[in-house]
Amino acid sequence: MYGYIKGIVTEIESTYIILENNGIGYLIYTANPYAFKEQEETKVYLYNQIREDENTLYGFTSKEEKDLFLKLIDVKGLGPKMALPMLATDSINGIVDAIERENILYLKKFPKIGDKVARQIILDLKGKLVAGATSNGIPNNYDELIDVLKGLGYKPGDIKHVLPQIDTTKPIEEQIKEALKLMLR
Repeated sequence: MYGYIKGIVTEIESTYIILENNGIGYLIYTANPYAFKEQEETKVYLYNQIREDENTLYGFTSKEEKDLFLKLIDVKGLGPKMALPMLATDSINGIVDAIERENILYLKKFPKIGDKVARQIILDLKGKLVAGATSNGIPNNYDELIDVLKGLGYKPGDIKHVLPQIDTTKPIEEQIKEALKLMLR
C-alpha cells in the first residue's frame, strides 16, 4: 500500500496525470487532474486498487480528500470510479454536510449516484465524518497505522479495539509490530 509519492507531473489528461519519480511515470487517476501543474514537483496521496485483472492508482491533492475517498468506497455499491467524480465536482465540506443533513437530492446530483446509493451513503457514513477524526471517531494520528492494518486484511472493528493500546510516539514500524502482536492475541 502506498501513502503518497513525490515527483514531477509530466502529463495532464482529462481523468489522470502522469507523475514521474526516479525515471518511472506513474499513471494516476485523479478527481481533478487540472489541480496539478505540469513540470512541477508535487506530492500526491495515493490509493492503490488491486484487482484480479488491474492495478490502478488513484491520487489526491490532500490527505483529507484521500480519507473521504476511502470512506466513500467502503459504502456498499459505491466503488472508486463512482467516488472519484464526487470529489471532482464539489468540496469535501459540501459532501460531508450533505451526508450529515441527509440531503439525498444533493448526493444524487453526482454522476451514477441514484436514490438507493445516496441513501446507502447516508446510512453508512452519517456521524462518521467528523473533522479531526477518521471513521469510527479515531484520532488522525493513527491514520498511517490504520491504512497498513487494513492493507493486511484486518477488519475496522478489530483495528479500533487495539488502537488505544498503541504508543503513537514510536516510529510507525514499531507501532505496526505492536499492533500485530495485539491482533494475534
